[in-house]
Amino acid sequence: MSSLRTLAACVLLLGLAPDLHAAPVDDIKSLVEQGKAADAYQLGAKHSELLGQPDFDLAFGVAAIDSGHGGEGVLALERYIVNVPDNMNARLELARGYFSLGEDIRAREEFERVMQTRPPAPVQANIDRFLDAIRSRQSRYVTTAGFYVEAGYGYDSNVNGGVGNATVNLPLFGAVIVDQSGVKAGSSYNWLAAGGQVSKPIITPGLSIFAVGQMDGKYNNANNQFDQNNVTAAGGFTFLQNKNFYRLTFLHNEIAVDDTRFRDIDSVSGEWQRQIDERQTVSPFVLYAQLRYVGDNRLRDADLYAGGISYRRSFVGNWQPLLTASINGGQEHNNQGRPDLGRQVYGGRVALAITPAPKWGVSMGASYLHSHYSGPDLLLDETRKDNYYAVDAAVSYAVTRNLSARVELLVSNNGSNIDLYAYRRDIAIIKLRYEFK
Repeated sequence: MSSLRTLAACVLLLGLAPDLHAAPVDDIKSLVEQGKAADAYQLGAKHSELLGQPDFDLAFGVAAIDSGHGGEGVLALERYIVNVPDNMNARLELARGYFSLGEDIRAREEFERVMQTRPPAPVQANIDRFLDAIRSRQSRYVTTAGFYVEAGYGYDSNVNGGVGNATVNLPLFGAVIVDQSGVKAGSSYNWLAAGGQVSKPIITPGLSIFAVGQMDGKYNNANNQFDQNNVTAAGGFTFLQNKNFYRLTFLHNEIAVDDTRFRDIDSVSGEWQRQIDERQTVSPFVLYAQLRYVGDNRLRDADLYAGGISYRRSFVGNWQPLLTASINGGQEHNNQGRPDLGRQVYGGRVALAITPAPKWGVSMGASYLHSHYSGPDLLLDETRKDNYYAVDAAVSYAVTRNLSARVELLVSNNGSNIDLYAYRRDIAIIKLRYEFK
């Protein structure tokens, strides 16, 4: 949970208990405030003779939880609460400890008890994040559901994915002029989306069935022949066992361009998430998809076989950095006898998310995808090879627990050995999202 460190900082700003053993306790508190929770924990562990002293238990409990030693932290804070039951700051830390140990019911009770005292707005914002995370995790035990609506306004510099210049050099033909419909065209656009999900435990604890649906539309204010509508429905099963989480997903997607059906995707995927420790997760996956086009584009029909692995790590420290990285590869096999429309792909992505303030989130990432087509272009007699690069960034702000605002930016470039397929595309958008929780 990326907001763990933020909540700790908020609590420390409220002040810890009065000092009875000033030297070690002050040093532990100072190290935690500096984002050096591991050092604070090690220092506290050297003074085990002070365990049971309220001020020491509180300081050591905070350091233990922040450094990934949730069990020890909870024990220390429980001892403190017995002696000082009305200290809401300590109860807040205890709730955070329960959360880190997966004790969701006890964590919720403590968080809600603190919320009843009307703590400062930054603390309330972080408690809301924990309660949302608890609600998500409790889908293992109880039926949960959610729904959202979203609206936005943005600008797309290349709505048709066209070349930057009408004159391109092509193999065999040399310099040619591309039809205007294939030349880069920009437009502002409106964005609308709605979706929802439901999860229900079945048969045995840890096993659930889920369903997800989403509809979205991108409506250009110019060049609206490239308007797009997406409809996605997915469902499947999840199973949680100790540190292993498994997901099997069946998905159907339809995309329409200018209100005309363009392509359908039916897929099945499997994912295994393995929790290495409290801060690290690794997730391999496999996927099979059928890509089916409409009309003249049926020549592009293909079967996609893909797989990959992702890694996720959270860090203790200011702004609670969360790092994700992934690699993937696959084969898109054309089943219409057109190897020039099939390809082998491989790529990767790295992203970093931070929380600079309780209601703010910032993320940035970079992606790469290489495509090597399976046969020479029938007209140009050259095998196409593409390299796609993109960087993206987003800033979000939680107006309330349900309403959020988000600004997104994407800068991308597709390089190709055949100029006809090379293009640059930049997209910026601001969105408002309301979630019914």
